[in-house]
Amino acid sequence: MNVLVTGGTGYIGSHTCVELIKAGHKPIALDNLCNSSVESLNRVRTITGEEVPFIKGDVCDEKLLHEIFARHDIDGVIHFAGLKAVGESVEKPLDYYQNNLGSTMSLCRVMSAHNVKKFIFSSSATVYSGDNEMPLRETSKTGNCTNPYGWTKYMCEQILRDIVKADPEWSVVLLRYFNPVGAHQSGLIGEHPNGIPNNLMPYISQTAIGKRDHLNVYGNDYDTHDGTGVRDYIHVVDLARGHVAAVNYMQDHKGESVFNLGTGHGYSVLDMVHAFEEANGVKVPYEIAPRRPGDLGTCYADPTKSREVLGWEAEFNQVDMCRDTWNWQSKNPNGYDE
Repeated sequence: MNVLVTGGTGYIGSHTCVELIKAGHKPIALDNLCNSSVESLNRVRTITGEEVPFIKGDVCDEKLLHEIFARHDIDGVIHFAGLKAVGESVEKPLDYYQNNLGSTMSLCRVMSAHNVKKFIFSSSATVYSGDNEMPLRETSKTGNCTNPYGWTKYMCEQILRDIVKADPEWSVVLLRYFNPVGAHQSGLIGEHPNGIPNNLMPYISQTAIGKRDHLNVYGNDYDTHDGTGVRDYIHVVDLARGHVAAVNYMQDHKGESVFNLGTGHGYSVLDMVHAFEEANGVKVPYEIAPRRPGDLGTCYADPTKSREVLGWEAEFNQVDMCRDTWNWQSKNPNGYDE
């Protein structure tokens, strides 16, 4: 398949381009580079030997989207592009609603005009209600999101469901991610956040390499084995392969489907800190900070449906995640800004 990958130069997008190529598909990357670097696609070429066509632009630009669909024989879309910082979404809710909902609706309008009806949506475990029992299943309660970012994912899922109801010829796969970490084993591509990282693992690795004085651990009084928050961390390469499984699935299945992409195992913040230190022989100084509003104590997936229906399950373990994160960080101390 020829797959348009929006947000294709980003962390998950670039790794997914690698796995799509390995599986025989042809990705075309669209990105406005607001939080990524086109250098990632140069690295993808080094890894795979294949050039990924790149278009710089915004998914909200329908004129550009029409040109892309007219020029490239697009069979389906993986929609990663979007604003994604939880804290920032609380400060700038209108930006998040306008960008994340607007881009999804623009994309779907243009896809309909060009009779392209295969769509994989980059969703999130943030769509689940905070009062669910663990582990989270695809049938667990959604809504009651704790921040605008989560609400945009929830609303986009509903928009896509309604599109399928109106036109059952669509094939829509909603992939709910848990906590992507790690990097490609080559160390050529990885997570390159702007400014202070919002996510745990780049914060750990930047602290280990000396870019940060210490790691802030937000809360140590949760009802967990060590008081720190427990999450389902999934290796980004496993996550990327989940998208390939979804591409293969939607070629033969119409309608709307939803899948968790997680490992089914929860690790605390301090579990990850200590595993990182042990795997890489480095120290990660940390300090306990107050809890962040809206954070849950424990959140992890039941990935049974993905295993049984998509034929996908996570292969990489906690040591792999920590080793590959450090391999990327130590080889690229400034990310792609070398």
